[in-house]
Amino acid sequence: MKALIIGGGGFVGPYLAKHLTEDLGYTVTVTKTEKETLNLDGVGIANLNILDKEQIKELLVNEEPDYVFHLAAQSSVAYSWKNPSLTIDVNVKGCANLLDVLRELEKKTRVLLIGSGEEYGHIKSSECPIVEDNTVRPGNIYAATKACQNMLGKIYADAYGLDVIMVRAFNHIGPNQLPMFVVADFCKQVADIEKGIQPPVIKVGNLSAKRDFTDVRDVVKAYALLVMNGRRGETYNVGTGNAVSIQEILDRIVSMSECEIKVEVDSAKLRPVDVPIIEPDITKIVDEVGWHPEIDLNETLKETLTYWRSK
Repeated sequence: MKALIIGGGGFVGPYLAKHLTEDLGYTVTVTKTEKETLNLDGVGIANLNILDKEQIKELLVNEEPDYVFHLAAQSSVAYSWKNPSLTIDVNVKGCANLLDVLRELEKKTRVLLIGSGEEYGHIKSSECPIVEDNTVRPGNIYAATKACQNMLGKIYADAYGLDVIMVRAFNHIGPNQLPMFVVADFCKQVADIEKGIQPPVIKVGNLSAKRDFTDVRDVVKAYALLVMNGRRGETYNVGTGNAVSIQEILDRIVSMSECEIKVEVDSAKLRPVDVPIIEPDITKIVDEVGWHPEIDLNETLKETLTYWRSK
C-alpha cells in the first residue's frame, strides 16, 4: 500500500511514517513546508504549500496514494488566539483545497482528516464522556477551524462520494513535541531547572482543566487502523477515555525530579477561554476498528522528561 502524509513535518508525522513503513510495510511519502527540515529514513520527502491547489493536484497525480493522512494544521490552541487568520487559512482553506482537488481528480483515494477533541468545546456535565454525535460548541479559534474541517469532510463524503473519514483526536503527547504544548512545556521546564539554567520555579497556566492524554505512538496506530477499517463519512474519537487535570500532570512530572520546585501562575500562559473538561467515549473506535490505547501515561511522561533532559 502507498500512503501520503500531508503535513508530516510536525510532531505526529515522523511517528506515523515510522509506524507505516517499519510495522506495516507501506511505501510512504511525507510532505513538509519549504522552511521545515525533515530527515526520515525509508520515506520520500516532498515540499507542499497546502494553500496552493495546483501543488496539491500535481502531488496527488504523481504519487497516486491509496491513503492520504491529512495532518497539515496550525495545531496550537494558544497560538490560534494570537494568529487566527493563519489558523483559519491552514486548517480550513488547506483542507478545502485538498478535498476539492480529490473531487476534481475523481480519485478513489481514502482520506483521513485529523480533527481534535477541542471541537466539542463547552461540554455539559451530563455529556461526559463525549460521543461522536454530541453537539460541538468550540471554545477557541483552533477548535472552530477543526469543527469546520470535520463538516467539510462530511459534506464532501455525502455530496461527492469521497472516501473521507474524520478523527477527533484528543491530546497526544510524547518525546519531540514542541514546548508550546503543556506536557512538553512542563518537562522542558523541569529539565532546565535540573540543569541550573532556569530558577527552581515552574511557570504554569490554568491547572484545573481536565484533558485526555494519549501517547502519540498509540495515536498513530489508531490512524492506520482507521484508514483500513473505518467507515466512509464517519467521525471517530481517539483518546484514552480518561481525562486527568493539568494539576495532576504537573504533580506527576515534578515528582520525577529530585529538585525542590515551586509553582507560579504565569498570566501569559492563561487562555481567554478554557474549557473545564474534555473526555471522550472511545467505544466506537474500539468496537468498529479494534483499536485501544496501550502505553501508560506515567511511561509517556517519563520518556518525555528524559527526552528534554537529553536536549
